[in-house]
Amino acid sequence: MILYNVTVNVESSIIDEWLGWMKDQHIPEVMATGCFKQHKILKLMQEDPEAQGSTYAVQYFAENMQAIDHYMEQHAPMLRQIHVERYGSKCVSFRTLLEEV
Repeated sequence: MILYNVTVNVESSIIDEWLGWMKDQHIPEVMATGCFKQHKILKLMQEDPEAQGSTYAVQYFAENMQAIDHYMEQHAPMLRQIHVERYGSKCVSFRTLLEEV
């Protein structure tokens, strides 16, 4: 199993709207690609006191690296662009890949 993790820091002023959009639109679109078997969205509980907003980990679980590669090549650029156009600098994110051992 491969975990594709997207860590996102979200400005306080848009958290509710962002969470709703992620749950109702973005995550279903990612899952509709067929590249992932399940997903989770988690909130970081111990924030840096100097951090702005809140931090979330959006996790997508794939069977293998081929599914990840397919997602990255065929779907990720468009889905990332939609997120950037919608939220701009109000969300800052980075991505990691982890392998279950």
